[in-house]
Amino acid sequence: MKKILVLCTGNSCRSQIAEGYLRHFANGKAEVYSAGVETHGVNPRAIATMKEDGIDISQHTSNNVNEYRNIDFEYVITVCDNAKERCPYFPSKAQQFHHNFPDPAKATGTEAEIREQFRKVREMIKEYCKDFVLRYVL
Repeated sequence: MKKILVLCTGNSCRSQIAEGYLRHFANGKAEVYSAGVETHGVNPRAIATMKEDGIDISQHTSNNVNEYRNIDFEYVITVCDNAKERCPYFPSKAQQFHHNFPDPAKATGTEAEIREQFRKVREMIKEYCKDFVLRYVL
């Protein structure tokens, strides 16, 4: 079974959303993990926006990348530039991928405007994950 690690700065939004979708689309055909170069806790708005699309990430935890040093990943996906720059070296043959998604946690405005930004980023990540699973997992 292929092992996938999704990395972001704080493992609170983008990487959590990606983990949820990769698990969903892989449908048991991959082990998916997410982590951050720091840990900020899972963002409640990320949980809510995923719930709107029928994916429950409420039990996810915010993990530090160092917790996964001994796992031999096939794929490492960084979902923000900061994580790509700070990503530690993994002593494995992991193929690395990168896509810099906007950070919805930095959205400003009314609550409705912030929720809309989360939805937009969610949809970007959803499409990326769907394509990734079709290309590399299934």
